[in-house]
Amino acid sequence: MASRALYSPRHPMLKKRDDFEDILEERRHSSDLRYALRCYTPTLYRGLVPCKASMLKSIVLQSDHLQYVIKQVSSESGDSTEGVSEEASLILDEMAHRLQLSTIRFFAFTLSKAFKRLFRSVCVNEEGIQRLQQAVQDHPVVLLPSHRSYMDFLMMSYLLYTYDLPLPVIAAGMDFMSMKFVGEMLRMSGAFFIRRSFGGDKLYWAVFSEYVKTMLRNGYAPIEFFLEGTRSRTCKSLTPKTGLLNIVMEPFFKGELFDVNLVPVSISYERILEESLYARELLGIPKPKESTSGLLKARRVLSEDYGSMYVYFGHPVSVRSLAEGKINRSQYNLLPRYIPQKPSADTHEFLSDAAFRLVRIQEENMVLKPWVLIATLLLQNPDGLDLSSLAEQTDWLRHLALAFGAFLDWPGEGSFNNHDFFQESLKIKVRKQHLLNCKCFVLYAFIPF
Repeated sequence: MASRALYSPRHPMLKKRDDFEDILEERRHSSDLRYALRCYTPTLYRGLVPCKASMLKSIVLQSDHLQYVIKQVSSESGDSTEGVSEEASLILDEMAHRLQLSTIRFFAFTLSKAFKRLFRSVCVNEEGIQRLQQAVQDHPVVLLPSHRSYMDFLMMSYLLYTYDLPLPVIAAGMDFMSMKFVGEMLRMSGAFFIRRSFGGDKLYWAVFSEYVKTMLRNGYAPIEFFLEGTRSRTCKSLTPKTGLLNIVMEPFFKGELFDVNLVPVSISYERILEESLYARELLGIPKPKESTSGLLKARRVLSEDYGSMYVYFGHPVSVRSLAEGKINRSQYNLLPRYIPQKPSADTHEFLSDAAFRLVRIQEENMVLKPWVLIATLLLQNPDGLDLSSLAEQTDWLRHLALAFGAFLDWPGEGSFNNHDFFQESLKIKVRKQHLLNCKCFVLYAFIPF
């Protein structure tokens, strides 16, 4: 990603590292059913109780903003306002979530079973959770996870349920709606479905933006979306999109909210579930369409070892602090709030800078395992490396990463010279490997599929 943030080395001690907790440790020694059915008492924004989906729909459809756009579209198209209103209602029915605690409990049970088979550990920074617990009480919260796998949004909801935090409503692509049963289950677990592109559909944009802003203004639930818009196939951050970011910031720009907390979340995998799919896509094979049958076929991943997973909740970023001295909010008071306004050039620049900054925070809080450094060296030496040379270069790269403030999950000091250390680091990733007694390392094949 062509980030605008300045990359500069720093002393590793200047960056405080939160303590991690393995949430699967308790799950391995207690009942998953009891966990799923436990008393769930989330911390709420200003004590407000989330409204039902039907009430939320009514609030959106009756909003001044949407009524203004409906009249505008009716005037431009020649259709009756009743007809346009009905179309807006159908768009909202297609889009809206229907979050139900019973569905969340079902996922809590099934995902507990799945995660214990897939991962050795799922580590979460406890201080980040404590910061989030405070943030959701003060101002509306927007969760911004990194996006490397479909597992991201499942894990986010699972963690918030685990820590008695409000369950998020999640922006998801229309692709999932074609999955029988699964699409509806995702809707009932908090997903709301949006088109990949709106084109010039003024009505769709109005319904979508008003739906998101209504949930945000009233603090019904944290809103979750991926800044990058889609999964990164290379584990490198993609150029962030600013459309949804503008929507969640607009209530602050217009003075409808005092502040909004943006929480960047960094999700690091030792091994990604879709690695075979990504390898094929990078070779030019088209991405298969999401389907329930495809999901059932993918259940073979449950027999694989995907190592450890790390979820780091960053410090909440205040939109008020971000915008101070950069956005002139008086420009939003020249017209009634319900009249749509296109972002100015200054606003576009601010949104772009804020998006890059948030993605940069995600990158800084990623956790690196030894395999990442070993793979970097192997890619530079396709003919293989002498084991002692690999150990020496890995140690050099480790210290360089630490000097730049990277998070490393590394075994005990000095273990990089240990033969068993390389065996352990490689066995999760490499299907065929040979660490020969003659201390010559040869990688014959790295085939994830």
